[in-house]
Amino acid sequence: MAEPERSEPHVGDPADDLFAARRAKLERLRADGIDPFPHTFAGVVPVATVRAAHQGLEAGAETDASYRVAGRVAQRRGQGKMAFLDLVDRSGRIQLQARLDVLGEERMRRLLEDVDLGDLLGVDGTAFVTRRGELSLRIDDYTLLAKSLRPPPDKHHGLRDVETRFRQRELDLMSSEEIRELFVARARVITELRRYLDSNGFVEVETPILQPLYGGAMARPFVTHHNALERDLYLRIATELYLKRLLVGGLERVYEIGKNFRNEGISYKHNPEFTVVEWYEAYADYEDVMRRVEELLPRLARAAGYSGEIAFGAAPYPRIPLVDAIRDATGIDVLEHRDRDALAAAIKSARIDIPTEGLNWPALVDDLFSKRVEPTLVQPCFIVDFPKEISPLAKDHRSKPGLVERFEAFAGGMEIANAFTELNDPDEQRARFEAQVRLAQGGDEEAQPYDEVFVQALEHGMPPAGGIGIGIDRLVMLLTGHSSIREIVLFPAMRD
Repeated sequence: MAEPERSEPHVGDPADDLFAARRAKLERLRADGIDPFPHTFAGVVPVATVRAAHQGLEAGAETDASYRVAGRVAQRRGQGKMAFLDLVDRSGRIQLQARLDVLGEERMRRLLEDVDLGDLLGVDGTAFVTRRGELSLRIDDYTLLAKSLRPPPDKHHGLRDVETRFRQRELDLMSSEEIRELFVARARVITELRRYLDSNGFVEVETPILQPLYGGAMARPFVTHHNALERDLYLRIATELYLKRLLVGGLERVYEIGKNFRNEGISYKHNPEFTVVEWYEAYADYEDVMRRVEELLPRLARAAGYSGEIAFGAAPYPRIPLVDAIRDATGIDVLEHRDRDALAAAIKSARIDIPTEGLNWPALVDDLFSKRVEPTLVQPCFIVDFPKEISPLAKDHRSKPGLVERFEAFAGGMEIANAFTELNDPDEQRARFEAQVRLAQGGDEEAQPYDEVFVQALEHGMPPAGGIGIGIDRLVMLLTGHSSIREIVLFPAMRD
């Protein structure tokens, strides 16, 4: 019989008794001419297919329907003339019945002695329902597909150590149907996102991840070195500038789904690499983009199977000016204190506990908003009309001097999207980049670098456009009811 189950996977000494016992079985199989790691097992159907085909059968019902299934052995009980095993694949679990009179003495013995919990097993079997009403497959034949040398996590408790769950996600997935479904739901969200954009005339593209100059966001980059080119390159912090160059080239609706990388802190809502969709639409503005977000979010919520309290379908979402949101939360009108020292003094006078030393005016505005306003934005809303100083890529507001046409979408106390009416005046863009250079010279490590190639692209003429970036990781957090980004990233960044 198999050894007792363990509460945690063994991760160390090959001399460990359980590891050694499984290794001995592996060697015995090889010595008997049985390949414990065969090349293929064709014709497998999901367990869910078997279940769907036999819904409603009465207890004790027999069928002549045969199926080939494969998965991991999750549980076993019984011995001698009859034994039962639970087999788990991505779609579900099914009980297997092994009978001596069907398999014969040698095949039955090998199944009981050489197959352990966690082994991958292929089965040809016939469907029936036990007297207790459980749909099962009677094993007509079986094939060991991969011998598991290390015991699986405990079947009742799964992985209890959070660090192990994130560092060895394969064990987390192995032990929890809920975790497997979480990442299937994430995939459904991305599929629905693509379906929406494709059906609305957008073209999916790919832009460089390794870039000679980073840009499109205010963040610190990761730097690497290309030996053959003898130059430093940057992992992209955003796809924005390349995508807008495609608008210049005549691709009027484009999008990209992919990874961005920012050399910043790690928290419940920050991972150094994260998944984003950015789309850009010629002849649109930020109001058009808001309407698309209102169309899209309910669809993504349905794709994820969302049933929470955040009202993703309650469009139109509120539109709240950034200046008003900060003033209502703090009593400070940032436009009346449009000087770094004046704003710092106002923060101190209002006894707001945020550090001001070494921060420029844009950073102080951002801190006021992110620490005093953002956590309160639970239901979906748009924060609109940002100061120009913190929005170097957005177009001036048509009716509010000193502001730009920009919005950020919030839900669950987190930013999930950032969007503009895109700046397409090359002279104004050059001036904005020059202002960012001055901020960088003053010590702002997240200021936008000057990108002359992008400015020259604008000089060829970019159509008026609206664009957006949506953080898929954070959105999936909200739609699946999780409070940490590490839960919904398969392999999150971890400290040593």
